[in-house]
Amino acid sequence: MRPGIHPDYHKVVFLDSSTGYKFISSSTKNSAETIEWEDGNTYPLIRVEISSDSHPFYTGRQKFTQADGRVDRFNKKYGFANKED
Repeated sequence: MRPGIHPDYHKVVFLDSSTGYKFISSSTKNSAETIEWEDGNTYPLIRVEISSDSHPFYTGRQKFTQADGRVDRFNKKYGFANKED
């Protein structure tokens, strides 16, 4: 690797703003905020809106809609009622 062209790669703490979940990882991102981690060291703090702790896919809170046929979706979209004879 050529010196002086790569960003600084260091440990940072990510904080999920919605759940308060924190985890440590490596990143090139910097922050003015810092936090003391469980190992006693101080790391930059990066706030994120969503992580694996709050994402619906990973938590199992994802909602599945019933798969309708093409005709039913068309009728719903354009306001046609089902005709019962």
